[in-house]
Amino acid sequence: MTGSPTESRPSKILKTQGHTDQDKEDKQLQDLSMSKNPRIQRYLVAIEYIGTRFSGSQQQPNCRTVVGVLEEAFHKFIGQPVSIFCSSRTDAGVHALSNVCHVDVERISKRKPGEVLPPHEPSVVRRAVNHFLQKNEGDISVIDVRCVPNDFHARFKAQERMYFYRLVSGSEPLSTFEKERAWHVPEKLDLNAMQEACKVLVGHHDFSSFRAAGCQANSPIRTLDELHVCEVPATPYFPSITEREQNNSSLKDSHTCSVKPEVELPINSFSNTNDMVDTNNGKSNLEEFGIRRRHRSYVVTARARSFLYHQVRLLVGVLKCVGTGELTTSDVERILNAKTVTAASPMAPACGLYLGRVKYDLP
Repeated sequence: MTGSPTESRPSKILKTQGHTDQDKEDKQLQDLSMSKNPRIQRYLVAIEYIGTRFSGSQQQPNCRTVVGVLEEAFHKFIGQPVSIFCSSRTDAGVHALSNVCHVDVERISKRKPGEVLPPHEPSVVRRAVNHFLQKNEGDISVIDVRCVPNDFHARFKAQERMYFYRLVSGSEPLSTFEKERAWHVPEKLDLNAMQEACKVLVGHHDFSSFRAAGCQANSPIRTLDELHVCEVPATPYFPSITEREQNNSSLKDSHTCSVKPEVELPINSFSNTNDMVDTNNGKSNLEEFGIRRRHRSYVVTARARSFLYHQVRLLVGVLKCVGTGELTTSDVERILNAKTVTAASPMAPACGLYLGRVKYDLP
């Protein structure tokens, strides 16, 4: 199952291959999208949203989408239809801490139709669009707006994209607060094994094994700049009795009471024995009625210039199987070298995926 060392070693790919075709295609599409009207102002708009009630980011007939809701809000604001272009497409159920799009706006006077006015300030655009968005479901908002040149394309000017994937591990049923916000894995996860598997996958590879059917990219070759998994405090996070007592002790030394503490809690302070589930019969160390036992919480970070269709969710699916012991690091090498998606583990669900950041070299 693991194969010989020769068979399992990931093949080397010329780094220029793949990016050349992609750059060419990007340039052609970018030229087509350029606004030729000098009276139009292009805005770069960063948005956050909970993806649960969206049928994805891209416009679809008879479906509620991120682009559709955003275009409707802009239409109500400026009084004319607009077209929104997203930097990154997200599927139904996928969330965004910061997705970026651009929109062209020609400000026409509502009192004197045909009269062109100076463009709105970015702060005005943000407040006005959010006003109309909050009248919708309240699950999407604009977090930043900037004026950019008319040839600046949200998708093709992006230098880097970062995704986060949240997993929670434990036999307890998933908390109501975590529903549709993370992937619940009942089994215990081996963090060290998952971190070793990340080392196999990071770098410049043919990611055909992590490319879903229907992917429109010309090449399966991508450079995965970062793939990392770590344990984080469970959310929503509230300090335990032990942590509050530690804080109070620190505050006494500085003669301070009931103010913002000067000392930060350690990142692993959530792993208090009173709060964690004991693996012995699933009982907590402190049986207290009405107190939910916390799951262990993990975040996978994936960073690259661009990703293949469902690449992150397929990567997480394999990492999860490594964490539960279903796969080994050698199996991950075998899957990568197989260059077919049928070799990969089942894809992780959409609910745990978050688009975290899109990076630009802004003018």
